[in-house]
Amino acid sequence: MKLRVVAIGIVASLALVACGSDSKTETISTPAPVDTSAEAPFDNAAATTETTMAAEAGDIVAVAAGNPDFSTLVAAVTAAGLVETLQGAGPFTVFAPNNEAFAALPAGLVDKLLLPENKDTLVKILTYHVVSGKVMAADVTAGDVPSVEGSNITVAVEGGTVTLNGSSKVIATDVAASNGVIHVIDAVILPPGLDVSAL
Repeated sequence: MKLRVVAIGIVASLALVACGSDSKTETISTPAPVDTSAEAPFDNAAATTETTMAAEAGDIVAVAAGNPDFSTLVAAVTAAGLVETLQGAGPFTVFAPNNEAFAALPAGLVDKLLLPENKDTLVKILTYHVVSGKVMAADVTAGDVPSVEGSNITVAVEGGTVTLNGSSKVIATDVAASNGVIHVIDAVILPPGLDVSAL
């Protein structure tokens, strides 16, 4: 099922949340050939296209850092020591929570996650928002998808809306980066079994 994408200038890094009510996405792109050499976790039956912005957009971290809506994500990626990783060749698909998504977490949790002693937990959360390969919105299908963290993300596609783990909606798609693509989500997702209540 094809999503319509919003062209938004994104900042951010991963790395990888208030619930958004908008179930639709809009489109942004000027087609250009996509690198399909890396294996993607979603079904890619045919070569996809990407915007010509990709070559000029910078890497995932640079794109995220250029958008104030991803300031919390960028701070988290920096605290987790994942900047260099997300600046790598990839390609990566990042489901990036915006600032509202992080703000919806329990009070004080973000500040605790940014502390050095909680770095390992933060890394798990952020890498759970990253999938290996470049997966454009048109190629997303329902099912379980392995994240870089190691646990699966459960993807549902219904009526043009993509939902992760039954709670986080994709609200903007196909944000171009030189080493992958960013899809914006309205809620932070946590790896199965990860308990952050004790932080």
